[in-house]
Amino acid sequence: MAEIHLEMRNITKRFSGVTALDDVSLSVENGEIHALVGENGAGKSTLMNILSGVYPHGEYEGQIFLNGEECVFRDIRESEKLGIVIIHQELALIPYLSIAENIFLGNERASNKVIDWNKTASEAAKHLKIVGLEDNPTISVSEIGVGKQQLVEIAKALAKDVRLLILDEPTAALNDKESQQLLYLLRQLKKQGITSILISHKLNEVESVADRITVIRDGKVIETIGNTDDIDEDRIIRSMVGRPIVDRFPKRESKPGKTKFEVEHWNVYDPSNQNQLFIKDVSFHVREGEVVGFAGLMGAGRTEIAMSLFGKSWGKKHNGTIKMDGKAIQLNTVNDAIDHKIAYMTEDRKTYGLVLISDIMKNVSLASLDKLSSRGVINNNQEIVEVEKAREAMHIKCSSIKQVVESLSGGNQQKVVLSKWVQARPDVLILDEPTRGIDVGAKYEIYTIINRLAAEGKSVVMISSEMPELLGMCDRIYVITDGSIVGELTREEATQESIMKCIMNAQRKKRA
Repeated sequence: MAEIHLEMRNITKRFSGVTALDDVSLSVENGEIHALVGENGAGKSTLMNILSGVYPHGEYEGQIFLNGEECVFRDIRESEKLGIVIIHQELALIPYLSIAENIFLGNERASNKVIDWNKTASEAAKHLKIVGLEDNPTISVSEIGVGKQQLVEIAKALAKDVRLLILDEPTAALNDKESQQLLYLLRQLKKQGITSILISHKLNEVESVADRITVIRDGKVIETIGNTDDIDEDRIIRSMVGRPIVDRFPKRESKPGKTKFEVEHWNVYDPSNQNQLFIKDVSFHVREGEVVGFAGLMGAGRTEIAMSLFGKSWGKKHNGTIKMDGKAIQLNTVNDAIDHKIAYMTEDRKTYGLVLISDIMKNVSLASLDKLSSRGVINNNQEIVEVEKAREAMHIKCSSIKQVVESLSGGNQQKVVLSKWVQARPDVLILDEPTRGIDVGAKYEIYTIINRLAAEGKSVVMISSEMPELLGMCDRIYVITDGSIVGELTREEATQESIMKCIMNAQRKKRA
């Protein structure tokens, strides 16, 4: 029988009278990859924040044992001294410091309080090699992609002599290739005796890599499934949401109307290099009641196209034509876009989508204050009524609409962002990674909302890195690579193979 590396007994945690964890017990064996799954708000991240010392001893009830000895962590440094390192979903790297500086930040290689830069670079290179990165450790983190940044975070953990690695949604922002690379690395770390706890909503990844899976629902442990058991996604989903989800994508009868939104010959230059054309001759259209997808690999330019159209939020020297109902319009600012009933839900909810220190009510009403005010004075009663309706419609789990958004789970934060733009009553809604980092139940709810908006005649553009999501939700799909549209596929034509064929054909032509 394998030795127990970690045991958490009878953990209970409350926030403002709301019980986030209710008598939770968890055991993790030495050298295993243990997955933690559950709906957003189930308590997964809260449990790991207790384990890593983010929530110190005294702020929760229960006990933590590491290799049989009880541990009392007053802060994250104390847990790290015992080899427990947590990597959060939002990476904690400083973009303008070098890779090496980030790896040893707070753990500097110094003698007599003077940093040894040669030792810093050489040891950083050693840890980078272990995680499979060949980049120069002296370049800044801003020069590498999100996938590589995730590996830098793991290298940073290795530099702290990690024995128990906690990864919170590590593949949420990665493409399929980068995700597989990270999962392969977890298997390699397992061979070195490192124990891992993986929080993920990507159940296919969990199923492929985890030795055991613990399901948490509403702050309680439902079951722990071993790899010798009959593990499949349907069983995990039943445990997570308390019911089977027969169809991952709710059915919708597609009845597109007239063309609502058109883009013709749209060109935009890179803001960091104004001589480089980044978005090249992009043309597309969306009809009323239609859901149109943007497919492509990471860095293809999907987000840049969306942001450049939304009031020129990205890029320089924009040119081309944007039309609403067949008439050319000018969208020089975000306010121009909102005034023309165009909404853009960003992929980065925490940086651009939310005011984290503010409450749900203020965030939801932010884009529709003109509809809630008269002569510059907000009607607070009307605001409360409208936001309460939005909370109920979106099934936002919270103590009240006065709860601070920062304290919500990722999925509930995502629902707040979507509520904000739905409240603005747009005709065109651009959704950039609308289900990133949220569970299968919350995804289904957001899919249902998207279908409802389309049924109301709204025009929806959906950007997603998950091809099954695009195939399950969209009437048409535009394939994007290197800032250009390289294919247009109907629902009947679209498959994962046909999308990848468009991308590969475009890349071959570029090399020729």
